[in-house]
Amino acid sequence: KPCLHIREAVVSTQSTGELMRMMSEYLPGQGSTNTETVRKSFIEQYFGGENITTMKCSETDAEPETKAVEKWTQLRCHINTDVRYMQLGLTMGLKENIEKTSSTLGRNAVYVKTSNVNRLPSYLTINFIRFFYKEKENINAKVLKDIKFPMEYDAFELCTPELKEKLAPGRDQFEAIRQKKIEKELSGKDIKNKHDLAKEDNKEVRYEPHSFPDDTGSSNSGYYELQAVLTHQGRSSSSGHYVAWVRHKEDNWIKCDDEKLSIVKDEDVLKLSGGGDWHVAYTLLYGPKRCPIWEEDSKEDTKEDKKEEPVVPEMEKME
Repeated sequence: KPCLHIREAVVSTQSTGELMRMMSEYLPGQGSTNTETVRKSFIEQYFGGENITTMKCSETDAEPETKAVEKWTQLRCHINTDVRYMQLGLTMGLKENIEKTSSTLGRNAVYVKTSNVNRLPSYLTINFIRFFYKEKENINAKVLKDIKFPMEYDAFELCTPELKEKLAPGRDQFEAIRQKKIEKELSGKDIKNKHDLAKEDNKEVRYEPHSFPDDTGSSNSGYYELQAVLTHQGRSSSSGHYVAWVRHKEDNWIKCDDEKLSIVKDEDVLKLSGGGDWHVAYTLLYGPKRCPIWEEDSKEDTKEDKKEEPVVPEMEKME
């Protein structure tokens, strides 16, 4: 029955946010311990983030600023004449002017709303604000501008100081791997760690957890890899053609154009950034960048060096 409702939701909406809300009603959240933050739904757990927002009236100092927590399932990338890259569009979306009633002034006033991310989900959805209403033509017109997006994304700069501090250990794991690879290259030795050997032998690679222990479905590093792109071809939100581009393996992607499936490469996906009437990226889905567990596979290891690593619980796989 839940599957039927979800299928109906997919057919009846073209809005990513609306679809997420519908799916939240039918996919319950998961929690493994009494201390873990158990969220209401699977969508909120793996796709939901939280912002700390401050609201300050720009027309009087007599009114104190207010703080609030806002939940979201997608970040908005705003587009104007200055935006050429996704990061700037996201940053712009975290600060905006809002007009509302001021209890101090007794009239409408302009407020500055500032937001910072206080919880990052494992799977980060980014929506490009490409449609706007043209009153003269009475249509939702499309912004075709070329906005570059990366294959790997670091959301660190969007976060609160508290979350940045919390992300530090997870980010240090990636830095440690990078330093070990540099040391190996500089030494000139052809010593391969177990992660490299497993990839060569097509064996399962072991990874560090990508979520905080007390918050399943969160991101503990802020590092992401692009997993899927939804594109729109056309000039209006009420018409045109949608195509999904889904990562299959490494730099191989599957282009899902209705019933037609074809293999494309990273460079084909990066061309979806816009600038013309071809397929233009509308929604991006980033998944967690996984940090492999580094274990030297050297015959000179001593018994003490060969002590078994504690088993790292495998996180729920979305692939």
